[in-house]
Amino acid sequence: MRIAIVTHVVRHNDGQGRVNYEIARAALAEGHQVTLLASHVAPELASEARLQWVAIKVGRFWPTKLFKQQVFALKTALWLRTHKKEYDVLHVNGFISWAKADVNTAHFVHGGWLRSPYYPFKLTGGLWSAYQVLYSRVNARLEHWAYQRSKIIAAVSEKVAVEIRANGVAGERIEVVYNGVDTSAFRAARVVGGDRKSFGLRDDTCLLLFVGDLRTPRKNLDTVLKALVQLPAHVHLAVAGYIPGSPYPDEARALGIADRVHFLGLVKNMPTLMHSVDAFVFPSRYEAMSLSLLEALAAGLPVITAKTAGGAEIIGTDCGIVLDDPDDAAALAGAISKLDEAPELRREMGEAARLLADQFGWARMARRYLDLYRGFANQAGAAASGEAQSEGGVTKAAALTKSAAISARHAVLPGMANESPASPV
Repeated sequence: MRIAIVTHVVRHNDGQGRVNYEIARAALAEGHQVTLLASHVAPELASEARLQWVAIKVGRFWPTKLFKQQVFALKTALWLRTHKKEYDVLHVNGFISWAKADVNTAHFVHGGWLRSPYYPFKLTGGLWSAYQVLYSRVNARLEHWAYQRSKIIAAVSEKVAVEIRANGVAGERIEVVYNGVDTSAFRAARVVGGDRKSFGLRDDTCLLLFVGDLRTPRKNLDTVLKALVQLPAHVHLAVAGYIPGSPYPDEARALGIADRVHFLGLVKNMPTLMHSVDAFVFPSRYEAMSLSLLEALAAGLPVITAKTAGGAEIIGTDCGIVLDDPDDAAALAGAISKLDEAPELRREMGEAARLLADQFGWARMARRYLDLYRGFANQAGAAASGEAQSEGGVTKAAALTKSAAISARHAVLPGMANESPASPV
């Protein structure tokens, strides 16, 4: 197959970028031709013989992320206007290009976040708050437009699928394809074991872990800090994420718990860190499907999250605790206390978490996407040979488009609903 994928970056340390990295790697392993329209591609992938990288350059002088995204969308659309016919399938990610797509992965639904009762921004809340509202509204409209023009939408969770259906997209065009996790890396780290000292962490504490963007209230570290105030002094929190610009170190000091909150910055060796802690805490106010949550499961950690996080839908009572309200600090403190006081329960939950994570390997996710791609490749072949003729008002091409979704459903998780040298532009 000849596959074109449009995404901003393709690399390990980026959520959307990691998903597309694994898809591209799996496609190349099967012998397919892959073209990536992206601003950055991991060097080991860019050097593959069957991969073409079309480098989409967006100047740094654009004043906001919103402007930069529009430049990227326009440049990719202009390139695809000339080259799209060269490919069997075009895969995009949300609103990322003005071009029509065969497969569109919904990693986030701005309309869903905008409608959330926990959405914190207001037009009257100052310049930054007003910009966030504008950013959410513009992206919500553009995403809706992009999903209407895509043949199949791959939602990264059932929560995302529900939100897209609420935006008027027909349910038969939506497939749930959960993100993946590198289970082998976390299995290997388990053999080596944790190493708190390498992260400057104490051995004599009940240690929680929070991972996320520390510059946004959406991830909800503030409620975790408020819960920590209500807990015994031996309960500590490790925080992994980019620190500059974050208000939370000051908030921890103001709450009098700075000595119990350990800001680690960006962490490269996440498997070792996760094997060094006792539980993962992630009560995000809005999430599509967190890769960090899947990594915590793969590390065998009991998870505390909230219903507002897309990943909560896969968490059973055997491997975690799901809160009704992400802002309920007392309920969060109670959930942490339950795990703190019961080491055997933590161990049992951790084992169940690891078994659950085994169902979410990257290979499984990539197979789902490649099955979708094959349906569109068959469609292109039928159209080229003149076989896309009307059958009862439905063309063979349309029938094959539908069959792409049907064939992909064969890879559903057990017991679960479906789910080179750069050419600058």
